[in-house]
Amino acid sequence: MDKKTLVLGTSLKPNRYSNYAVQRLVAKKVETVAFGLRKGEVEGVTIDTELLPYEDIHTVTLYLNPKRQKAYYDYIVSLKPKRVIFNPGTENPELYGILKGHNIAFEASCTLVLLSTNQY
Repeated sequence: MDKKTLVLGTSLKPNRYSNYAVQRLVAKKVETVAFGLRKGEVEGVTIDTELLPYEDIHTVTLYLNPKRQKAYYDYIVSLKPKRVIFNPGTENPELYGILKGHNIAFEASCTLVLLSTNQY
């Protein structure tokens, strides 16, 4: 798959959905980069703790609640992703509007479900 993905809000805790997402993306051979509050590694993917200017991001998958997303609005837009996935609990009409204004597709969905049903 050539849908390079940024997992925004990656946790080192193995029981967190963001951690599962990194694991499943790697298992599906999706190029994966990760941002989180604590530096570490999940399935060989380094969790960056500073916002890097990643190139060629196809998908940003969010694991931050709407209040925490505000700090990342400009960053997400600057990456020029093809789409943003709002996982359960991350739905954010304010960010939907910003993405629409920049012609960035978005969906309220679950990355894990999309991967497991081959709809990613």
